[in-house]
Amino acid sequence: MGGREMAAALLIASSLLQIWASDPLFYESFDEPFEGRWIVSEKEDYTGLWKHSKSDGHEDYGLLVSEKARKYAIVKELDEPIILKDGTVILQFEVRLQNGLECGGAYLKYLRPQEAGWTSKGFDNESPYSIMFGPDKCGSTNKVHFILQHKNPKTGKFVEHHLKYPPSVPSDKLSHVYTAILKPDSELRILIDGEEKKKTNFFSSDDFEPALIAPKTIPDPDDEKPEDWDERAKIPDPDAVKPDDWDEDAPMEIEDEEAVKPEGWLDDEPEEIDDPEATKPEDWDDEEDGEWEAPKIDNPKCEAAPGCGEWKRPMKRNPAYKGKWHAPLIDNPNYKGIWKPQQIDNPDYFELDKPDFEPITAIGIEIWTMQDGILFDNILIASDEKVAESYRAETWKPKYEVEKEKQKAEDASASSDGLSGFQKKVFDVLYKVADIPFLESHKIKIIDVIEKAEKQPNLTIGILVSILVVILTVIFRTLFGRKKPQAPVAPTSETNNSGAAESEATGSGEEKEENEKDDASAPRPRRSRRET
Repeated sequence: MGGREMAAALLIASSLLQIWASDPLFYESFDEPFEGRWIVSEKEDYTGLWKHSKSDGHEDYGLLVSEKARKYAIVKELDEPIILKDGTVILQFEVRLQNGLECGGAYLKYLRPQEAGWTSKGFDNESPYSIMFGPDKCGSTNKVHFILQHKNPKTGKFVEHHLKYPPSVPSDKLSHVYTAILKPDSELRILIDGEEKKKTNFFSSDDFEPALIAPKTIPDPDDEKPEDWDERAKIPDPDAVKPDDWDEDAPMEIEDEEAVKPEGWLDDEPEEIDDPEATKPEDWDDEEDGEWEAPKIDNPKCEAAPGCGEWKRPMKRNPAYKGKWHAPLIDNPNYKGIWKPQQIDNPDYFELDKPDFEPITAIGIEIWTMQDGILFDNILIASDEKVAESYRAETWKPKYEVEKEKQKAEDASASSDGLSGFQKKVFDVLYKVADIPFLESHKIKIIDVIEKAEKQPNLTIGILVSILVVILTVIFRTLFGRKKPQAPVAPTSETNNSGAAESEATGSGEEKEENEKDDASAPRPRRSRRET
């Protein structure tokens, strides 16, 4: 080996030594059976059976959710509490949804110190935690949770703060590694498979609900609106008088006197006639069933004529119609604006330089799921990002590459029935599009469409168009707002009656009278008959 090769080898060895010299704060590989180290909850609700099982297609073991439609709870108490307040802390673990995930959770709870008398066998959903992190999917929920339980130093109460706009859960059945990096400057980063999906700050009110620090002031709950407070910006003009020629009783429509009956109109022919081919059923009993009448059919003579039956002049709009008169609106001289309670100091407000994380004393998995086959593996807590990265490279990456190649082979063999390589890339991009924050309100709908499309790959182009329409609609509304369209006003009303009140009343009056007109002009329902 030459000098250059020797130097390179020493450099690599030195780097690896530095990485591995920084021991993780906690690591669970599940290479050995978990019994005795991880304690299964004995609460009666948690009937799911945990198993020490190999990952499908690998010799690597993990902690398996083995039954469908069960609640599961298991916990591992740490030898020493892990302090989150100082320095960088990385929370990382692997999950493989071997049978998919339609409805269930696959997250971890990092427990804070429990009350006196608590035991691992009593672990349940009420056991307080410091952080909850990981996948959760059911119905409208499809997210990688990050929830912080933070203590308000003034009230002493713990408040749950949820990360808004979290990334979505990968939709395949491959192994995935989830990483949360907590930095000393209050930065939070969420990684999936080593790729950053979310970056924020714990003090960002835009990214946590509710915000970590409460607002400095709040509306006074005891403040009441004065009785003489006038919130009407416009009022009817008290000096306005209805014009003398304003006829409120004039109908909206009148007969068109200029209309002429079309030539060839068959006045004496009914629109319907008895079906000449209909016969009275043999079992018809006039005493029990009543007098039999043949069912009606359209009169064939009317098909070639302009019309049948009594001719009536059509209705037209009444030029004298003005509707109900309303005084025009004017600025309200007593208008004071929309009343709001006065702001007072928030008793829950506090100032903080950085989050006051509670230490981690145990790691628990407490989930309810409709799917089995969820495999947890390589749970890691570290203080060095390089350590977390090295574990991903050593424990997750090789498995993932094998699974991905196997998936590619299966896709290739079933390309005629399944998704092509191009289509898979398209769907991967679409899932990333669904994670864009400004599409949050449409995220559920978009993901639902994508999942349906994966089952019907021939619809890929149509799905792309549908999602593109949603995105363009959101952008258009963002740029131009959502202005309420103004109701059209009749020309006769515009010249004689101004004001918002008139427009609204006229519109409603026209609509009502038009409905009455439609009802009057609609064809009469046929008389009920017993049909053969």
